[in-house]
Amino acid sequence: MMEAHRLLNDDLFLEQFKACTLEPTIFSHEAHLRLAYLQLQHYGLETALELVPRQLQNYVAHLGAETKYHATLTIAAVHAVYHFMQRTEAIDFYEFIDAVPQLKYHFKELLASHYGFDLFENTDAKASYIPPDLIPFEHPNPSIT
Repeated sequence: MMEAHRLLNDDLFLEQFKACTLEPTIFSHEAHLRLAYLQLQHYGLETALELVPRQLQNYVAHLGAETKYHATLTIAAVHAVYHFMQRTEAIDFYEFIDAVPQLKYHFKELLASHYGFDLFENTDAKASYIPPDLIPFEHPNPSIT
């Protein structure tokens, strides 16, 4: 079954998300990954690491769902998407997610290789970003943090 966010082109998806008019029922895990992918594609890692959390916080605040925001998961997802973007030749998000299905289907397991605790249940990690305690996020360019 096709995810509903795929009915929107990239510009409309980003526009609706930024304006907080994106239907919350279509903002799935895959849509979160798409947001990270598009922001990375447009702005690079450093700016995406600022934009994605801020935009997500605005979006959930608009919906009155602030408790849904998870700081560490958000930053970790941007790092994970970036990692795989450096290793694929995908020309768009759909080709990208098809090339790295583990992001969509095994996201918890991917993060478990970086974190030695249950990131999803940790209230400190939810409130503010906690860097990995097992394997740091690595980047091909050492000047990128």
